[in-house]
Amino acid sequence: MSETSSPLDREGFIRTHTRLLPVPHAPEIALHVAEEATELWQKTEEELAVIGLPPPFWAFAWAGGQALARYLLDHPQIAASRHVLDFASGSGLVAIAAAKAGAARVEACDIDAFAVAAIGINAEANGVAVAATAEDLIGRDEGWEVVCAGDVCYERGMAERAIAWLSALSARGAIVLIGDPGRSYLPKERLEALVTYEVPVTRALEDAEIKRSSVWRLAR
Repeated sequence: MSETSSPLDREGFIRTHTRLLPVPHAPEIALHVAEEATELWQKTEEELAVIGLPPPFWAFAWAGGQALARYLLDHPQIAASRHVLDFASGSGLVAIAAAKAGAARVEACDIDAFAVAAIGINAEANGVAVAATAEDLIGRDEGWEVVCAGDVCYERGMAERAIAWLSALSARGAIVLIGDPGRSYLPKERLEALVTYEVPVTRALEDAEIKRSSVWRLAR
């Protein structure tokens, strides 16, 4: 185990093994990101002596999240003065964008405890306040006025569960925005396309350097 990390020192591990860099499609925001996913995953298990950790999704700026962040920064009226939730937040990119757009309150959730730590570090680096939790919020309604979900439709079970919950929030009046680069289980028939971007991504993760990614609004 390294001197800088312990099972409880996720922040120390993140700071040691990532670099603070501007987000390619939203350079107003900087994130602590990793250069290589598999190597970071192995280091996480080896240095913290924890086996079976989820992949470090928190260490990268994914295409759907970059699209959502860009949209919120370019259309601040969506989040301004509102209560915003960034679901399955990962790095906290979209939550940070919402805060920069003037949201009254921003929450971010991710069931990975490393992501929660990364969200806190990244929010601090960008000078904004984000309340992060590792709770699974699916099925709950805490009065969010805007709910953002980036890259959540890559797996059937996750997509179906999330979309059913997000649909209920939309039906009662929440603005539900989904950022997605064409994942397999995106229910396009239930969505309204708002904007499409050409988003720079990590080739090792996406098998491409540019990913066409859209922001969608979930229909009521």
